[in-house]
Amino acid sequence: MVADIAHIQQNQQQISELEGLFQRQREAFRANPMPTAEQRIQWLQSLRELLRNEQQALIDAISQDFSNRSASETLLAELMPSLQGIHYASKRIKKWMKPSRRAVSVAFQPASAKVVYQPLGVVGVIVPWNYPLFLAVGPLVGALSAGNRVMIKMSESTPATSQLFKELMAKIFPEDLVAVVLGEAEVGMAFSKLPFDHLLFTGATSIGKHVMRAAAENLVPVTLELGGKSPAIVSADVPLADAAERIAFGKTLNAGQTCVAPDYVLVPRDRLDGFVEAYRQAVQGFYPQLENNPDYTAIINERQLQRLRGYLADAESKGARLVPLYPQAQGRRLPHTVVLNVNDDMKLMQDEIFGPLLPVIPYDRLEEAFDYINDRPRPLALYYFGYDKREQQRVLHETHSGGVCLNDTLLHVAQDDMPFGGVGPSGMGHYHGHEGFLTFSKAKGVFIKQRFNAARTIYPPYGKALQKLVFKLFVR
Repeated sequence: MVADIAHIQQNQQQISELEGLFQRQREAFRANPMPTAEQRIQWLQSLRELLRNEQQALIDAISQDFSNRSASETLLAELMPSLQGIHYASKRIKKWMKPSRRAVSVAFQPASAKVVYQPLGVVGVIVPWNYPLFLAVGPLVGALSAGNRVMIKMSESTPATSQLFKELMAKIFPEDLVAVVLGEAEVGMAFSKLPFDHLLFTGATSIGKHVMRAAAENLVPVTLELGGKSPAIVSADVPLADAAERIAFGKTLNAGQTCVAPDYVLVPRDRLDGFVEAYRQAVQGFYPQLENNPDYTAIINERQLQRLRGYLADAESKGARLVPLYPQAQGRRLPHTVVLNVNDDMKLMQDEIFGPLLPVIPYDRLEEAFDYINDRPRPLALYYFGYDKREQQRVLHETHSGGVCLNDTLLHVAQDDMPFGGVGPSGMGHYHGHEGFLTFSKAKGVFIKQRFNAARTIYPPYGKALQKLVFKLFVR
């Protein structure tokens, strides 16, 4: 009882501090509403230098939170894209900030028009646990590039990383420019209720609904990066070793705890056994054993581990055939498992799996694969494996998803010159690169006239001969 009261009081204090912090950021923005390109570039350069200098500490903290996170995976999937994104934006901020000239019809001359890209103000970012560094830094880069103040709510599921990130940001940014917020779910909900000028959330679709509902109270515009069941399609003629290896990379990275990981695979019926064997060889080639293998990332916590084990038990009880690729391992290293004979009654076919379980589903015609995907909520990513360019175009035109890789997985997310975002249940809005700058900016249309005013010809009273001529010329 005493502990519960103390917990409630702590949350109330954190929420009060949160509101004060928001006000300080808002006041700081009003004092400098249009930071120069040089200021923004300096912010990014400071961030880049910090990440380079503190990379080992970040690797260690993330691994501590996971109980084991491959150091190479943290370098590959968190530090490298973060640093590349900073470099990309730094080189282009001046270009992005330039007003863009727009055409003015002859009917409204003499005049000019332009679009000015203005910082929104205070941006909120809610970070998930699966990539706690990259999914904090990516939105931060976009928001700072656009000249905003930023508040970042880190996940309570990664306490070591969240605490370290807060300490590191405080070294290079004043709290009224970039502030990192810690706390449990109650703090997260209070965070999502603040009247931000934009709110970006990355996480589960179910939580995204609550975030959007909270933001709606203040009409806060949101970018939701959610997830869903991202499919992979194996064509009738692609070499199975090619497809299996690339799918295995996408599914094994971070033990499948990736929002764009292949969630299930659609395979021609007569190639199903061959694919399963090729996938087994690919995965076991990456990880010859699980025990004491530093390359094999663990499941983030016991709750997620039990959720995944529950999926397997539920599927097996409903007729699925489980094909484990390894014996059971100690700790939270969950063995990769192929799941066959699945149906829609199984939980792992209803929810995003977010772990090292791979359902493989046979199809007879490519149209069946398209129908299977299109009958379900639109996914964040879609992967197609086949070298026939006509079929590739069919995939692009006959399915919907947030993004696509042809003959690869995951790597579209790392392309700084492409937008990243979902569609429908997998999210709304985009960021990364130029799209990130645009998301966190107000594209303000500006119409400019000087002393001479030709528009006087259309002022009342109406019916003048010159007005009739204007209507005759332009109303057609």
